[in-house]
Amino acid sequence: MATRDVLQTEMRPGVARAATGRRRAHEGGKLADALAWFSVGLGAAEIFAPEAVCKAIGAPRRPMLMRLMGLREMAAGVGILKNPQKANWLWARVGGDILDLALLAAASQSKRAKPGRVSAALAAVAGVTVLDVVCAQQFETRIGSAVHSTASTIVNRRPEECYRYWRDIEKLPAFLQHLRSVRVTGERRSHWIAKGPVGKDISWDAEITEDIPNERIVWRSLEGSEIRNSGSVQFQPARRGENTIVRVRMNYELPTRAGRILAGKLLGRDPGLRIRKDLLRFKQILETGEIATTEGQPAGRPSSTTMLDRMARI
Repeated sequence: MATRDVLQTEMRPGVARAATGRRRAHEGGKLADALAWFSVGLGAAEIFAPEAVCKAIGAPRRPMLMRLMGLREMAAGVGILKNPQKANWLWARVGGDILDLALLAAASQSKRAKPGRVSAALAAVAGVTVLDVVCAQQFETRIGSAVHSTASTIVNRRPEECYRYWRDIEKLPAFLQHLRSVRVTGERRSHWIAKGPVGKDISWDAEITEDIPNERIVWRSLEGSEIRNSGSVQFQPARRGENTIVRVRMNYELPTRAGRILAGKLLGRDPGLRIRKDLLRFKQILETGEIATTEGQPAGRPSSTTMLDRMARI
């Protein structure tokens, strides 16, 4: 009877802080929507009644500038309502708030300004800025501060063959799709380069912390890395040592906002699925010497996918 693959992926309860972040973001959802509708309403007023808005805030009449500010408000409001990555648009609102404060401060120096109304407008914008910052920080934690994923499969090769291929870490980019290159820099150290957003590469240094031939490899990124990564791979004999159960664990700690954004680009919305597909590529390379794709074959249905994608859904 043919050996059946075992494919498992899980997001560990150890992501407690990430769950807390998601709850906070959910709690901030109503506030974000309220700020978005406020932005849309204010933007509409600034676009269609710019002179009335100038009069209300006590600033000199500059309809063209007010309409430009209205377009910015409308864009931010729609972005918050339509885009799941609300934090980015909320931070855009914070930037707009700072610009508004600067413009109001400049307007207060005009002889045509009404100081009382301008001061009230400054206080109102400052209050909204605080709400924008709080809400943006809440949504910023949605990606979480830690991600733990595991996957496993059975490879129709002996443990020593699987270990030998993985231990040659410069071959990792052949099946770890997000990697561009891995270069050995020492006995147990290496330099990793990953494919980042907008064509910009991301790099870090890593070291192997445990190496048991034909059984286990453990690694981690070195101190100072913006995206801290660690992981392990185990090679367990199956069917009298003729096959191997390969188990992979990946851990990502994302200490900064920039790190979270970069990790989101690297891992996608479902880190578990990414690791599962990578492990299937490893299996195909070991068993067939290549990764099966439909490249160069006649096109089928528009919804057709590669064999790898179909296997990943099992």
